[in-house]
Amino acid sequence: MSPSHELPGLLARLDGFSEWLGRSLSWLVLVMMLIQFLIVVMRYAFNVSSIPMQESVMYMHAMVFMLAAGYTLKHDGHVRVDIFYRAMRAKRKALVDLCGTLFLLLPVMVFVILSSLGYVGKSWRIFEGSPESGGIPGVFLLKTLIPLFAGLMLLQALVEVAKNIMVLTGRLTTAPHEDEPHEERL
Repeated sequence: MSPSHELPGLLARLDGFSEWLGRSLSWLVLVMMLIQFLIVVMRYAFNVSSIPMQESVMYMHAMVFMLAAGYTLKHDGHVRVDIFYRAMRAKRKALVDLCGTLFLLLPVMVFVILSSLGYVGKSWRIFEGSPESGGIPGVFLLKTLIPLFAGLMLLQALVEVAKNIMVLTGRLTTAPHEDEPHEERL
C-alpha cells in the first residue's frame, strides 16, 4: 500500500492477517494437487486406494475455499456483474461496495454463524468422524470451518467498510482495489 492507503493500527493488522492467511493457504493447493496425483497413480498403477488420502484432499479443498474467502474479498476477487461498476469513479465504487457490505455481506455472514453453531456444536459433542471405514476422524473439525469462514469474512468486511469510508471522506485517494490489477469480469 502506498502512503495514501494507510489504515489505522488494528485495521492494518486485520488486513495483513487476511493477506498472510490467503498466501499461506495457497500452498495447500500445491499439496492437494500432489496428493491427488499420488492417489491416481496408486489407484491405476498399483490398484491401491486410500480413503484417508482421498478425504485429505477434500479437507484441504475446504480449507482453501473457506479460509481464503477473506483474502479473496480483500483483493476484490469475488464474482460480480460490473457492467456499470467498472465505469464508476472511486467514490461511487466505494459507496456501492459500502452498501453491499453493510446490507448484504455482513447480515449474511452473521446468519451463517448463527445458523451453523448448533450444527457444528452437535458435531463437536460427538466428535463426528468420517462415515467411511478408515477415514479421517475429524469431520467435526471440517464443519468448524463454516463459522470460521464467516468470522474471517466479517473481519475482512469490517476492514473493507473502513477503507470505503476513508475513500468517501477523502482519506484515501483511490478505491481500495483500484490500484490492484485484476482480470476482466462479466
